[in-house]
Amino acid sequence: MVRAGQSSEKAALIYQHSDEERQEEVAAGLDVTVRKARAEAAKKAAHKPSGTDLARGD
Repeated sequence: MVRAGQSSEKAALIYQHSDEERQEEVAAGLDVTVRKARAEAAKKAAHKPSGTDLARGD
């Protein structure tokens, strides 16, 4: 309801139609966003020394 911008449950039910193609588009968009965020997080983590490295003075 919130994503669709509907103000009431009744309005949401009236406009609650979605085809499989649109669901796949939404899922693909979310997948791209999540993969990008994970890649950025991994990139940052790769450049950050671990606790063991810090303890050893590496």
